[in-house]
Amino acid sequence: MQTVLDDLDWRGLVVQTTGREALGSALAKGPVSLYCGFDPTASSLHVGHLTQVLTMRRFQLAGHKPIALVGGATGLIGDPRMSGERVLNDSSVVAGWVDSLRDQISRFLDLEGEYGVTMVNNLDWIGGLSALEFLRDMGKHFRMGTMLAKDTVARRLASDEGISYTEFSYQVLQGIDYLELHRRHGVTLQYGGNDQWGNLLSGVDLIHKVEGHDVHALTTPLVTKADGTKFGKSEGGSVWLDPQLTSPYAFHQFWLNAADSDVMNYLRFFTFRDREDIAELEQATQDASHERRAQRALADDLTTLVHGQQATDQAKAAAGVLFGRGDVRELDEPTIRAIAGELPGAQLPGSTSLVDAFVAAGIVPSKGAARRAADEGGLSVNGEKIAGDDLAGELAALSPLPGKHLLLRRGRKTAAMVQLSD
Repeated sequence: MQTVLDDLDWRGLVVQTTGREALGSALAKGPVSLYCGFDPTASSLHVGHLTQVLTMRRFQLAGHKPIALVGGATGLIGDPRMSGERVLNDSSVVAGWVDSLRDQISRFLDLEGEYGVTMVNNLDWIGGLSALEFLRDMGKHFRMGTMLAKDTVARRLASDEGISYTEFSYQVLQGIDYLELHRRHGVTLQYGGNDQWGNLLSGVDLIHKVEGHDVHALTTPLVTKADGTKFGKSEGGSVWLDPQLTSPYAFHQFWLNAADSDVMNYLRFFTFRDREDIAELEQATQDASHERRAQRALADDLTTLVHGQQATDQAKAAAGVLFGRGDVRELDEPTIRAIAGELPGAQLPGSTSLVDAFVAAGIVPSKGAARRAADEGGLSVNGEKIAGDDLAGELAALSPLPGKHLLLRRGRKTAAMVQLSD
């Protein structure tokens, strides 16, 4: 019988473990309490976090007990990164981000029942830890040689900037988290991205030294594109799970634009499709990659999972409108804003004539060209054809889309979005 670890292996979600056989045996014997930590470094998770969140969901579906830690304490410190020292955020800002991330994570997991997720904040135990307790009770169990050998620490020490004691101590705090959750909730497995391997081992070693217990650690891959570039970035920056930061349309487009060389890995990492489904999509990609069936399945699955079916339907309708298909008036305001972000356009007062709007938005080069295009039946506003006589009218006389937008189009290939200014 296939176990959750077998499934994770097949999906390519296991990079390192403290012992594959021992971990597999523990998972097979019965419910295991496990945790993953998320530091609040922004108000939202981004798509790079989905690996960890959905892995937690896989463990939960397999009958294990997940604990999601949002680091109100570690978020005040910052995990050392290769690019240099982090900016320390105000505690009130971090507290707000903790609430946001807890809410986002909980949407992907069952909250009730025997295997309902437990949400914790490490500020609850680290916040009251005195400097003496930190040094005497915890610090004495960590050896400098081991801490200095951690990859990120070693690289930062070799850099011009170096590393502060604040960030250097992060691995101790993460070790304390594992120990505390082991004591409070019987946690015996911590997992995270492969760049967290050293931090995970800090907790494993600390529990062994303090409690005399053997516990487990597992890392998942750091997702990259096939060319080795960073995953989770679009042209405008990170792809966030918060629809106010990345619209469902832009989110859908991100997955839809996945390369053929990446899409099968993404389907295994980020969807709950089984081997048969994914094998079929892989064959379809090989046979007719231009149809992009795998990308469409990926985009639909992930957008529905994160934003809901209605948002997926809106995103697909928006794509149709951009390519000259569908009725723009059926789209909601967030989707209209998303389309506006994809198109050229302008903000214009309501007193602007329609002919001037077509020129200002770059649809046509001149008023004469606008009149000729209208006479040929090639101009439209919000999907309705514009006659030459209509071009003298003011924008204020038209019925705008939500957000005071007007979709101007010449044929099916040339479009722009005008927004009426106050």
